[in-house]
Amino acid sequence: MKFDSGSLAATEQFLNRNYTTMQIGNVSEGPIRSHITREVMGTVSLDQLDLGFDMHYDADPLGKICLCGVESGSIEENYLDEGADVFQPGEMGILTPPQLPYSGVIRSARYTITMFEPEELTRAVSVNDPGTAPVRLIGHRPVTAAAGRRLSTTIAHMRQLAATYDGEVPTLVAATATQYLAAAVLEAFPNSADIDTATGDRTDAHPDAVRRAIAYMESHVGEDISAADIAAAAYVTVRALQLAFRRHLDTTPTAYLRRLRLRGAHEELTASTPESGVTVGTVAASWGFGHQGRFAALYRRHYGRSPGDTLYA
Repeated sequence: MKFDSGSLAATEQFLNRNYTTMQIGNVSEGPIRSHITREVMGTVSLDQLDLGFDMHYDADPLGKICLCGVESGSIEENYLDEGADVFQPGEMGILTPPQLPYSGVIRSARYTITMFEPEELTRAVSVNDPGTAPVRLIGHRPVTAAAGRRLSTTIAHMRQLAATYDGEVPTLVAATATQYLAAAVLEAFPNSADIDTATGDRTDAHPDAVRRAIAYMESHVGEDISAADIAAAAYVTVRALQLAFRRHLDTTPTAYLRRLRLRGAHEELTASTPESGVTVGTVAASWGFGHQGRFAALYRRHYGRSPGDTLYA
């Protein structure tokens, strides 16, 4: 399948037919250029997209695992539970959890989108553990850059293989390749399955580690700390801490830290007055929120009002 267009409306119609219901806009207001090709291997779609403009998108849930690999340009994705993240050339990530809506901006990017059914993750694990619980991904970035590169190589191989067939890929070939892809995704991304106990990274941490992590975050909330810093303070690996936060708090360490910082910003806005020279922008920046619009949207979701309304109350 191939799609070429210089029309924003035609591009939106194509994306609605082949992905999910979404609204798009041209942020740059320059000319539109969209080029999309798709290879299919069973239930896996392997897309190559080249958008020659800055496209804003606001989309309904996909219902699928959606892998995104950036080759040029950049993609800014808004995650409901963790805030915004930006994918640069050479980076691989999960564009959106299957069950959640998603939005962001694609900035004149050439990139790949690979989609498959979430159930394939559980199927890959159940080969060796038939009684396994449903498997889900618990992070949107690979555990290491090397893991991301290995997954990119897997996807490129699948795309090249699918392109060699004139018609549909034979069922057995497609099924085997899909299992190969699912296994590569599980190796690359934090997930709820304990599929590599030899390393210890996928083993859940004790709740004491969660308490140590929270204490560290609360005492360093205003500093530039990373997931690795938090895990080190809790005496566990980053992977184990991610699993523990998901299991015991149904969130991630970075999302928890973002909520602590949002609470700090709220308290500062509540205690301040416009006459003191405080602005929403300065408060947002001081608490690590670089994009004022996204800060305002996150603030409104948590507190039911705009940060400006709190400051001027």
